[in-house]
Amino acid sequence: MRKKLLGAGLFFIVTLCFLLPGNALAGPPEVTADAAVLMDAATGRVFYAKNPHQRRSPASLTKIMTALLALEYGNLDDVVTVSPRAASIFEGSVIDLHPGDKITLRNLLKAALIMSANDSTVAIAEHVGGSEEKFLQMMNAKAALLGALHTRYANTNGYTHPNHYSTAYDLALITRYALNNPRFRQFVGTRDDVVEWWGQPRKEVIHNTNRLLHGGYPGVDGVKTGSTASAGNCLIASARRGDRRLITVVLHSQNRYADTIRLLDYGFGEIEQVILCKNGEAVRSCPVREGVLPEVTAAAKEDILVDVLREEIPRLKRQVSLVDSVPAPVQAGQKLGEAVFYLGENELGRVQLVAARTVPRKGWLTRLREKIF
Repeated sequence: MRKKLLGAGLFFIVTLCFLLPGNALAGPPEVTADAAVLMDAATGRVFYAKNPHQRRSPASLTKIMTALLALEYGNLDDVVTVSPRAASIFEGSVIDLHPGDKITLRNLLKAALIMSANDSTVAIAEHVGGSEEKFLQMMNAKAALLGALHTRYANTNGYTHPNHYSTAYDLALITRYALNNPRFRQFVGTRDDVVEWWGQPRKEVIHNTNRLLHGGYPGVDGVKTGSTASAGNCLIASARRGDRRLITVVLHSQNRYADTIRLLDYGFGEIEQVILCKNGEAVRSCPVREGVLPEVTAAAKEDILVDVLREEIPRLKRQVSLVDSVPAPVQAGQKLGEAVFYLGENELGRVQLVAARTVPRKGWLTRLREKIF
């Protein structure tokens, strides 16, 4: 790591040029989607955004929230009795529920998340929330709790409605939270399954509508497609390589799979993990008053690692703040200051700077002699 001192010894530019290959850096991808986001699942950091806060119709991406609440408040083994209202849903993809059908919540969730069945979400809502209206209140409250402040739900399946909308950023935020649920990850990562009714021999083979799961891109393990005339073709995808998981959202895309692949290629190809500091790394020296040593090394207390785009590395900065001096005795690990790391004006992290060793105080005779002479 090469550092350049700036302004009064407080700012350092972390150039890290050795991480960059000899060829030119790739620029951001061009996508056909009207709105898109590339987000790191671990940190929530956005690495690419196109109209991220523009209000859009989410189509069946809505079902992510429907399923999430069902998993948090329902029991997968519950047997649900299908109401006439749920059975009356026929538009778009349906599992063809009939009034009085009995089917477990687990199978309804399979139908909703894997094949995107619109009738199953109404049955889910009525069972978990007591009514679809109460369940919608739960959906909107959960969106607000997650910080998806530009999202509003008017139904459970994504039918077009003037008061039913979200944004690419909000959808990535909701998906990031949902992916923490292992049951959710299992459902959205399933390629093919069977939906079974309770108490009757009826079965339906279902296939995931997300083509990227069927060998379309290495590491893809979810999440959900959506399509309506108003929303266009939409896709939220999750992909993992090593310890890194990326989430992509494309809304109203001319080619949702090609757009998603471009974003994932960009993310996996251009994001670098940068070590901003290591535990025990010497940062600066701090004067010690009346110590057996004139100064003590201020060292980082822990590792700080961040993921950044390679093109952003020259914009990394570090601000160091230390006490002017410290009186002896100094104990190893004693706090002397801190270092704060920035990307441009945005803080990435901070670390305490501590004494790297113990510095005893000089004996009283030595101190007296120094005062006299």
